[in-house]
Amino acid sequence: MNSLITLVSILIPLFLGFFISVPKPYLHLIDKALSLLVYLILLLIGVSLSQVENLHTRIDTIIGSTALLFVCVIGMNLLVLIWFDRRYPWQAHGSGKKVHIGIAGSLKQLGCVVAGFLAGYVLTGYWLPPENTGNYCLMLLVFLVGVQLRSSGITLRQVLLNRRGVQTAIWITASSLAGGILFALLMPEVSWSKGLALASGFGWYSLSGIVMTEAYGPVWGSITLLNDLLREFFALVFIPILMRRYPSTAVGIGGATSLDFTLPVIQSAGGLQAVPLAISFGFIINVAAPFLMVIFSSLNF
Repeated sequence: MNSLITLVSILIPLFLGFFISVPKPYLHLIDKALSLLVYLILLLIGVSLSQVENLHTRIDTIIGSTALLFVCVIGMNLLVLIWFDRRYPWQAHGSGKKVHIGIAGSLKQLGCVVAGFLAGYVLTGYWLPPENTGNYCLMLLVFLVGVQLRSSGITLRQVLLNRRGVQTAIWITASSLAGGILFALLMPEVSWSKGLALASGFGWYSLSGIVMTEAYGPVWGSITLLNDLLREFFALVFIPILMRRYPSTAVGIGGATSLDFTLPVIQSAGGLQAVPLAISFGFIINVAAPFLMVIFSSLNF
């Protein structure tokens, strides 16, 4: 029942937001609100992590598990999508401009988690945010994501009729889940369903961190968060390198961020014709991520 409530509390705000359109001049306000919410959610995840007993004894587990999960998921993504690009070639033409790789935003996001951890450690015994604060912030976040998608002029017709985008979304989903199963096989204490849930964030770190914390506790929530942040780092660096020969791979490794944070890099590296692919792929992944995470985390096999 709790999993069903979590799924409804995420998907309903997302789809409600998708039916609300705001004038384009006000989109920058939505963007600012989303940025603030992301930082707030990351702070709250840091606070929850600070409340884990004997955390210092689990640091090795967090670092090791994050590294292994990242290698399994990204490794499977690359293997499958590079095969797809070779088997069914599709050419994207870059803009010819030098691509600026901006990892400063990712570093700020990681810094928010650290700041939240320090704040939680200092404030313990005095005041801590109410337990459900993170869930309320998450609901508002996905609602604004829906509003942003609708107000940006994205239609379901555009999404579903972009064959390459749909195919890329299917392959990235399948390969990520395969990576999750591989992770479970290499970690005897991790069930298959848990491995699948951990691999279903697709780079949406603000969502996966909260959902996995609710499902498996702050340690695994932090592992998922760091894994999805690493995807963002990886995508920013390798999208320009992969775009010329493997355009679907370049778009796919960004996961959910291909619709926002890494979209400017995709456009610069792949040109305007890569944008519809990124939008179609990103939209599908943004809808699939919360659904798959909640479903798999509610199962036990």
